Amino acid sequence: MPAEPVASTPPPRQKIRLGDLLVEQKVISAADLEVALAAQKKSGRRLGRIIVETGLAGENDIAQALARQLALPFVDLRRFNPETGIIQRLSETQARRFRAIPLARRDGDVLVGMADPTDLAAYDEIARLITEGIQLAVVAEGDLLAAIDRLYRRTDDIQGLTEELARDLSESDANIIGLEALGEGAVDAPVVRLLQTLFEDAMQVGASDVHIEPQEKQLVIRFRIDGILHPQTEADLKIAPALALRLKIVSGLDISEKRLPQDGRFAIKVRGRTLDVRLSTLPTQYGESVVMRLLSQGDSAPGLDHLGMPPAMLERFRAILHRPNGLVLVTGPTGSGKTTTLYAALAELNDPGTKIITVEDPVEYRLPGVNQVQANEKIDLSFARVLRAMLRQDPDVILVGEMRDPETAQIALRAAMTGHLVLSTLHTNDAASTPVRLLDMGVPAFMVATSVQGVLAQRLLRRVCDHCKAPHTLTPQEQVWLGSAAENGGDTGFVAGRGCDRCHHTGYAGRRAIHELLEIDATLADSLAREEPARFVATARASLAGHTLRDQALALARAGATSLAEAMRVSAQDDTA
Repeated sequence: MPAEPVASTPPPRQKIRLGDLLVEQKVISAADLEVALAAQKKSGRRLGRIIVETGLAGENDIAQALARQLALPFVDLRRFNPETGIIQRLSETQARRFRAIPLARRDGDVLVGMADPTDLAAYDEIARLITEGIQLAVVAEGDLLAAIDRLYRRTDDIQGLTEELARDLSESDANIIGLEALGEGAVDAPVVRLLQTLFEDAMQVGASDVHIEPQEKQLVIRFRIDGILHPQTEADLKIAPALALRLKIVSGLDISEKRLPQDGRFAIKVRGRTLDVRLSTLPTQYGESVVMRLLSQGDSAPGLDHLGMPPAMLERFRAILHRPNGLVLVTGPTGSGKTTTLYAALAELNDPGTKIITVEDPVEYRLPGVNQVQANEKIDLSFARVLRAMLRQDPDVILVGEMRDPETAQIALRAAMTGHLVLSTLHTNDAASTPVRLLDMGVPAFMVATSVQGVLAQRLLRRVCDHCKAPHTLTPQEQVWLGSAAENGGDTGFVAGRGCDRCHHTGYAGRRAIHELLEIDATLADSLAREEPARFVATARASLAGHTLRDQALALARAGATSLAEAMRVSAQDDTA
């Protein structure tokens, strides 16, 4: 936050010539200004935007020069956390229109950041709307727009729309049945506006899933953000059937079937981007629960170099992927990033000389040059059936989205034994227990021993928010856990997030993966072939010592990338470690 006193006088009534100001303060040269003015004459665009886009000066340089000229403070919105509630003194529409945002209270006045404090019409309108004394600060326009995107949640709009929809629905089913007639152009219907606003808010906070859950007395809507569910709003239970019905219609599901689970998908345009929405319905005691996974179209899978693996592990994993045949498994619970890792592996292997076929449910990323098949149980297009057909397509690499049943597992392992590289996933706690899980599924021991080349177990760990992290004093529980972890190394240097608007007051912003890689050597293969699971697990864990998921989580906590509490939470998902 700026420490200097804030001027309380209105902006000057004369218009400042930005180009002359920047030359005078040596932000750009006179020659640079001539180039920018020539470009402005051709395009008619704003001079400041041309200067930034041509690289003559940065937005912060321009804003700081303007602040010095006007004797106003400059506020860096990348490091400034506005006070809770103060931004509501202007609506989102007003903030975007006036390129201004309320930031804090200063000596009884409202501190307002403006991209252009010389805009007198905007200043006068802001003063009328806020109805209090105003103190001005200068902010960079790009940072201002990013802050507006981040700070103006749609919670109040969502609550208002749920109430409007509840009023719109009568006690009879007549209005709900009438929703079937709503076409794509029915943008003004309350249920359509509510869902659109929900998706906008979910995208704004980076939610991966939206949960619509009927409870005994109300409808609960929650967002999953960085792997953790957060309540968004509570609404009248009577709107739950209307939301479920509308979502079924756009997903092409059977609207008359409420007794059985259904799965579907649809696309929706949100803030200029297209979202792929995977939808699942589940009949519960109080109505149909709907969960939607949000995937942005056009997103591409990261490369192996961007998965966050330690360099030595990455080198070993690459070597396993480039073997001519065998089975490579990626394991972890739902939502641990397994699919992303598999696609990174496919991108590594994808070249014109390699035939790659996948069977998935659903297809989450589109990879050019890869033959991707969407499984569909409704028409008996199962994983096992597609996998059998794949083997007649002369593939080099096969991806099986998930080992769902013994039949699929055995077909995949046979393919791995007969000259194909097979990639797949399993839901297991850690790398050491994964081959044993295949034995439990009824796969013959000799097939597991000769086919499995490597197992990569992973979790997603939340990063501490860089904008609000602070030194953390360990709790007694954390001290006990740290004392039991290998190579204690002391209990200082840990951090935790206090919570701010940038992390939605959770203390965390974003996630990164942690991994452990088990390579099946001759000793481990012999244990599997002899069907000695206890010996196999003991030997595997000995080989992983110092390189487990827990070790990586603790290392990141010591480095200040995450909190010790998060390292404990992620490690607790592996009860057998």
